[in-house]
Amino acid sequence: MYKNMPLNSIEICAGAGGQALGLEQAGFEHVNLIEIEAAACQTLRINRQHWHVTEGDIHHYSAEQWKGVDLLAGGVPCPPFSKAGKQLGNKDERDLFPEALRLVSECKPQVVMLENVRGLLDSIFDEYRSKIIIDLKKLGYIAEWRLLNASDYGVPQLRPRVVFVALNKSIANYFNWPSPLNKPALTVGEALFDLMSQNGWVGAKYWQERACDIAPTLVGGSKKHGGPDLGPTRAKKAWASLGVDGMGIADEPPAKDFIGMPRLTIRMAARIQGFPDNWEFSGKKTSAYRQIGNAFPPPVAYAVGNQIQIALNLAAKSKLKRA
Repeated sequence: MYKNMPLNSIEICAGAGGQALGLEQAGFEHVNLIEIEAAACQTLRINRQHWHVTEGDIHHYSAEQWKGVDLLAGGVPCPPFSKAGKQLGNKDERDLFPEALRLVSECKPQVVMLENVRGLLDSIFDEYRSKIIIDLKKLGYIAEWRLLNASDYGVPQLRPRVVFVALNKSIANYFNWPSPLNKPALTVGEALFDLMSQNGWVGAKYWQERACDIAPTLVGGSKKHGGPDLGPTRAKKAWASLGVDGMGIADEPPAKDFIGMPRLTIRMAARIQGFPDNWEFSGKKTSAYRQIGNAFPPPVAYAVGNQIQIALNLAAKSKLKRA
């Protein structure tokens, strides 16, 4: 009787582990995770002591030792394609898609999965996306870009993300993009009521009723700016309509006699992003929030990763039958 084969992966720009956690839940064992930020590396080590974490710049990383790995995944930096920036694309020194392609050519994975911001689908980047698909076709892959909304996969947040999947030609026919869940995501009030009422806040129930929609997109912000907040003016207005003060992050949930609009805590922000409550974040408040805001929601990573896992196993079964 055929049993699903164990699957392995390497991940670049792993951050605080949102994508890695989702892929782990989908059945992938990470043989290496590469991340440049020390605090994020510490977060990975705190939560998964058995993961092999490499702290460093992927410009100086070689994937040749992982030839034949099942999956190369990652969330390459968003600023080159973000509407919040100048959208310089390949003229931005932070564009790491060329490095990702180099690593693909080195380790020749069965599947490649990369995620980025919605802005990457803007017409200004049509030629850029086409070139990546052509370059991967030369390496033997069939690739596609797809826009996924996190709220379709149980995350209480809109968060549209562009996901790129490239599969070896022998596997591509077995892959299907994940279908949205048939139930709506929780509202902010539903998702956070227990945390907001943790200190006995008498206004928690009223707040829950007001926070009756999913959250706007959390943003991690830039190291060049000050402390953590919930994004630009438009985002802060959207949070205010849900009864949340977006000007900063609170150290604790509201006190019993709190009056006004509460701020999110680190734990609340993590839950909005789809992290489980037992996932810890290293560093001080600003660093922890940026790790959360820049993460790929684990439930979305799981949804795509599970479809990749299914495709790999179906291809393996088919190959076994032909043998």
